[in-house]
Amino acid sequence: MESKKSYTAIKVLFSYVALLALVVTVGWFLYSENVVYNKLEDKIAFEKTKILRVSKLFSNVYKTESLARKTIQTNSESDFKSYLIETDSLRSRIDTLKQIVTTQYQKTLLDSVNYYLSEKTKNIQQLKTIKNKADDEVSVNSAIDEITKMEFKLRKLELQDFNKNPNQLGSYQRNVLQKYVDYLNQNIPDDSTNTLSKQASDSILANSKKLLSNVKLKAEKKKESLNFQENKLLKNEIAISEQLRKVLRIIEREIIINSIKNNSLKEKSLKKVNEIVTASAIIGLVLTLFFSILIVSDYSKSQVYKKQLEIANFKTKNLLKSREQLISTVSHDLKTPLSTIVGYSELLGNSDVNTKQSYFIKNIKNSSEYITQLVQDLLDFSKIEAGKITVEKVPFSLPEVIDEVAKSIQTVYKQKSIELIINVDEKLNSKIVGDPFRLKQILSNIIGNAYKFTEEGFIRISAFLSENDQFFTITIEDSGIGIEKGNQKLVFEEFAQANEGIEKKYGGTGLGLSICQKIISILGGTLALESTFGKGSTFEIQLPLLFDTSTNLVSEEKKPIVRNTKKQTFIVIDDDINLLNLTSGVLRQENHTVLSFNSAIKALEALQKTNFDFIITDIQMPEMDGFMFLQKLKNTVIYKNQPVIALTGRTDLDASVYAKAGFTTVVKKPYSPKILLETIHLILANDTLPAVDINDNEQKVATKSYSLETLKEFLGNDEEALKEVLKSFIESTNENLAHLEIAVTEENVSEINAIAHRIAPMFNQIEAYEIGGILKVLDKNDFEISDLKDIFKALKAKTDSLFKALQKEII
Repeated sequence: MESKKSYTAIKVLFSYVALLALVVTVGWFLYSENVVYNKLEDKIAFEKTKILRVSKLFSNVYKTESLARKTIQTNSESDFKSYLIETDSLRSRIDTLKQIVTTQYQKTLLDSVNYYLSEKTKNIQQLKTIKNKADDEVSVNSAIDEITKMEFKLRKLELQDFNKNPNQLGSYQRNVLQKYVDYLNQNIPDDSTNTLSKQASDSILANSKKLLSNVKLKAEKKKESLNFQENKLLKNEIAISEQLRKVLRIIEREIIINSIKNNSLKEKSLKKVNEIVTASAIIGLVLTLFFSILIVSDYSKSQVYKKQLEIANFKTKNLLKSREQLISTVSHDLKTPLSTIVGYSELLGNSDVNTKQSYFIKNIKNSSEYITQLVQDLLDFSKIEAGKITVEKVPFSLPEVIDEVAKSIQTVYKQKSIELIINVDEKLNSKIVGDPFRLKQILSNIIGNAYKFTEEGFIRISAFLSENDQFFTITIEDSGIGIEKGNQKLVFEEFAQANEGIEKKYGGTGLGLSICQKIISILGGTLALESTFGKGSTFEIQLPLLFDTSTNLVSEEKKPIVRNTKKQTFIVIDDDINLLNLTSGVLRQENHTVLSFNSAIKALEALQKTNFDFIITDIQMPEMDGFMFLQKLKNTVIYKNQPVIALTGRTDLDASVYAKAGFTTVVKKPYSPKILLETIHLILANDTLPAVDINDNEQKVATKSYSLETLKEFLGNDEEALKEVLKSFIESTNENLAHLEIAVTEENVSEINAIAHRIAPMFNQIEAYEIGGILKVLDKNDFEISDLKDIFKALKAKTDSLFKALQKEII
């Protein structure tokens, strides 16, 4: 089927980028408009403040005019003082307003207001003076009336006789009256009994009236002049007040115009924001529809391609199955006659034959061996392609395997002058766990090729540990023909040779190294080649290292342990299904019989009908914990002091507590297979056992958020098993976290404690100590109810991050 390229991911990414760019652009425009809008709001508020103050000025002006009119009418000093106080207040407000106006014109107008106020004050003072002068004429008229009354009697006179309040007279009127009084008093005898003659008194009074009449005449003329000035000043007062109000109205109008302009700009800004939002919504909708159509179109195509791929895959599987069946059938059908040919060839070779017949028999034998090898390679290749190849994990001696394969091949090529050198690191003398059959198959192929393509010189086989002691390496070096650099990759391809002449000269199917590489990959290792044409080749095999703990366990102090390898029946109890499977798996690797239970109650029920040798139980479990389980077990007839190991993540109890309860020993979580097995073997050897305590994870400083090394030890470095355990761990933990979230929401503290305790050990087992620390807080009630949601949020984030990393390990 034709290969189709899918750009769906690119289109989705581009759509997100386009929408993000749109959001950023719109956000920037809205932000800019918001800045402008806020500035306009400030300006409008500022103009409103000015309008308010101008309004208050109007109020002050009207109040000032009212006091001015009252002062003019009453000609009272107290009213005039009130007017002056109000005028000063008005000037103060004008000065305050002057500080906030923005134009020079407005400041000039406010200065003119101050000028008009000064003119107004001067005008009122002048009117007040004119009023006082007008009052003097009233006093003269009163004086004439009094003189008329005094025509009937004469005595010493005083100013009070002519005016009741002479102090309020003007200086001119008071001086005239005082001279007149003095004149009259000169003609009045000191003795009251002495009276003037009627003619004399009439003469005096007549002259007095005449004198005062002249004064009155002058005063009336002066009054006309004062009335004229008063009218002029009153008109001036009205003009000043009108001008004052006019100026204030101009200021007010200008401020209102500015405010209207700002409001207009504000409306424009709001309109612009609305246009931007509308346009962006339309563009966003168009982009969304456009990219949605593209993505849906791609999805439809991908579904078609998927269907085509499924059909092609189905056909391919059928073809592979047919090929596998064909190869299997043909190989099987070939094996029987080949066995017959080889058998009869052997018989003929052992009988009395001549040289020519011996040559024929040898050719028949070589050809049959070639076909037999070809058939075996085809079968192996077919099994690998079908994924049906099986891998064992059994203890074996690596030096023995290497020596056995090398020596057997050396025997075949004994006619060649080749030195065989074997070097094995002493550290590999102990038995390791793996598949010796597959390793022999790999070594036979590579060492056989080394002998095949080497006429003379040496073949050196070396085995040693890697730097981190997690892998062992085997190198096969020869001094043969070597391989050209451009052809080195070909040797690992199916049915391929380094060059065309090799098959003709040396024979072979071209499948051997391809099969070796695939088997090594299945075993979790690598195969590499270094070669120089004409000088030789070096093949390097690297495989995972797992020592056989059943026969070669050593303590932390590297002391040998007394082993008892008798087959035992173990009862394992743990509410954490992942740890339950791991512990059971380690024991089964030791060839023990294992019955596992995730509930202590179920275990007790099953034990009534089961004979057992050993119990390993978790301590903190729902329904029935480890202590209660052991107490109930002691009350049954099936318990005959069998060893009981406690597994626990608790750090608050001493070993003596477990010993007092009847446990043989206690192993703290997290633990490694090595620690568990050592503990078991020590018990079986009847050695004195303290509580086994792993390094406290709270004191560890992890350089990584997790580690799978201990877990790999449990699984014997079985990658497939590791993946299955990790999948199960992620799935079960997600279920527990869902229950934990419900418990947090309902603030169910006991349920929170139970779930946290149940899932914490597995996190500690993979050294995810940060998450383990959070779970310990939840387990130990070391939290406030108000903090529960935040704690769970942090826990969920960290577990999600961990699970993403573990998913990569699975892939």
